[in-house]
Amino acid sequence: MDIIQRSKDMQDKVEARARRFGKGKYGRVLKMARKPTNEEFTKTLQITAVGIILIGALGFLIYLIWNIWGPDFIHWLGG
Repeated sequence: MDIIQRSKDMQDKVEARARRFGKGKYGRVLKMARKPTNEEFTKTLQITAVGIILIGALGFLIYLIWNIWGPDFIHWLGG
């Protein structure tokens, strides 16, 4: 099989997948999707920001606790 025929076969596979894309379960989701309103976008942004801040604060708190009591705790475990 020469390279031209292989290229044509590959192109046919890609085109067939593209034609089927909107017909399966993903197509149904894309048909239902819509652009969010400004209010929905703002709420999503606020909730995401609060989550990121909480996770960062928790990580920083663990870091501080480890630096303050970590060495004493390890020494206590070792006896």
